[in-house]
Amino acid sequence: MDQLLQWVERVSDWMWGPPLIILLTGTGLYFTILLKFFQFRYPLYIFKQTIGSVGKEPKGEGTVTPLQALTSALSSTIGAANIVGVPAAIMFGGPGAVFWMWLIALFAMAIKFSESVLAVHYREKNEHGEFVGGPMYYITKGLKMKWLGVFFSVALIVELIPSIMVQGNSVSSSLALTFSFNEWAVGIVMAVIVGFVVLGGITRIGKVTEWFVPLMAGIYIGAGVWIMVTNGSSIPAFFSLVFSDAFQPSAAVGGFGGAALAETIRWGFARGLYSNEAGMGTAPIAHAAAMTDHPVRQGFWSIIGIVIDTLIICTVTAFVVVSSGVWTKENAASDPSSLTAAAFEHYFGAFGGYLVAVSLVFFVVSTILVVIFYGAKQAEFLFGLKAGPVMKAVYLAAIIVGAVGGAKLIWGFLDLALCGILLPNIIALLLLSKKVRALFDEFFQSEQFYLRDIKKAKSSEKVVKS
Repeated sequence: MDQLLQWVERVSDWMWGPPLIILLTGTGLYFTILLKFFQFRYPLYIFKQTIGSVGKEPKGEGTVTPLQALTSALSSTIGAANIVGVPAAIMFGGPGAVFWMWLIALFAMAIKFSESVLAVHYREKNEHGEFVGGPMYYITKGLKMKWLGVFFSVALIVELIPSIMVQGNSVSSSLALTFSFNEWAVGIVMAVIVGFVVLGGITRIGKVTEWFVPLMAGIYIGAGVWIMVTNGSSIPAFFSLVFSDAFQPSAAVGGFGGAALAETIRWGFARGLYSNEAGMGTAPIAHAAAMTDHPVRQGFWSIIGIVIDTLIICTVTAFVVVSSGVWTKENAASDPSSLTAAAFEHYFGAFGGYLVAVSLVFFVVSTILVVIFYGAKQAEFLFGLKAGPVMKAVYLAAIIVGAVGGAKLIWGFLDLALCGILLPNIIALLLLSKKVRALFDEFFQSEQFYLRDIKKAKSSEKVVKS
C-alpha cells in the first residue's frame, strides 16, 4: 500500500506540474484570443453589469440571484488555498510567484467565463422547478457525449469525499490546536450546521452565502488592508520585489532556499489555478442557477469571482507574508502552512494567530457547504432527484470521519482525482469553443443586450450634461 501511495503521489506531482500548467495556461490564452481579449477591453462594463447591479431586480429566469450564485461559487474557491497556498508558493517559488499568480488569473478569467456561459446556455429545470446545469449538462447536451458527462459526474462525486475529509480535518485540527476543542465534537457540530443549510437546496445556500461570504472575506481582507494602510511605506517595496523577483528569482535567504525561474513560474501558476478553480467545472454548477437574461451576462459574474479570490484575497495574504519577513526566517520552509498565522501575529500579536485560525475555519466550512451541493447535483444527474439527499448524507458523514483524522489513506488520491474532473471539462470547453464565441457575439452585437446598455449609458450622460 505504501508503494501504491508513493506512485500516486509521484503521478499527481507530475500531472500538477508542467502538464496541467501548460494545458490550463494554453486554454486560457486560446479563449482570451477567441473572445477578443474582452476581460482587458471591457473591465468597467463588466463591473457595472455585476457589482454595479447589486440591489437591482435581476433580469431573466433563474432560481437564485446573480449575487447569490457568485457568493455560492466563491464559497468553494475562497478557502485554504488563499491562506495556505499563497505562502507555500512564496516559500518554494519566491515572492515572484505572486506575479505569475496574478498573470494566470487574468487568462483564467476567459476559462471561467466560458464555463459559466455554457452552463447557463445548456441548463434545464429539474422536477422541483430549479435551474440546474454544469459540465455534465453541456457535455451531454452540447457534445452529445453522455458517457463523458457521466464520467465527469462520477469523478466529481468520488473526488469530493476525500476533499471534504481533508477540509473537515483542517478545521478540527485548527480548533483543537488553537482552542483545545474536541475533534469529535467539532466534526459533529460542523456536520449539523452544514446539513441544515445544504438540505435546503441552492435557495437556502444562496441566502446564507449572500451574507456569510462578504462577512468572512471582509474580516480577513479588512485585517490585511489595515496592515497595508499602517505600513504604507512597505507597499512600493512589496510590488518592486514581486515584479523583479518574477524574472530574476531571489537567492537563498534565511529559511528560503532560493528558486530557479521555472520554479517561480510553476508555483505561481499552480497556486493561482488551484485557488480560482478555473477549468475545474465546479463554479458553473452554481452559476447555472442564476437569474439572467443571457448566458454572457452571468459569465461576467464568474470574472468577478477571480478578481475577489485571486487578485484581492491572495494579494492581501502575499503582502502580509512578504512584508512581515516571516518567509525568510530559519526553518520557515519546514511548515509554510503556518506562515500566514506567523505573519499576522507579527503585526497583531497573539490575536493575529486567532484571526487566521477563525478565518480558516469560516473559509473551509463555506467550501464544504457548497461542494456538498455540487456533489448532490452530480448524483441527481446520474440517478434522479432521490439520489441527492443520499449523497448529502454520505458527505456529511465524511465531515465527521475526516474531522477525527479517519481515512487518511485515501487523501493521497485527492490531487489525482482532481485530474479526473478537470480533463473532461477542458476537453468539452475546447470542443464547444465555437458555441462560446457564438453566444459572445450574440451578446455584444445585439440591440437587445450590450448595444442597448451602451445607448442607455450615453442617454444618461446627455441628461446629466443638460
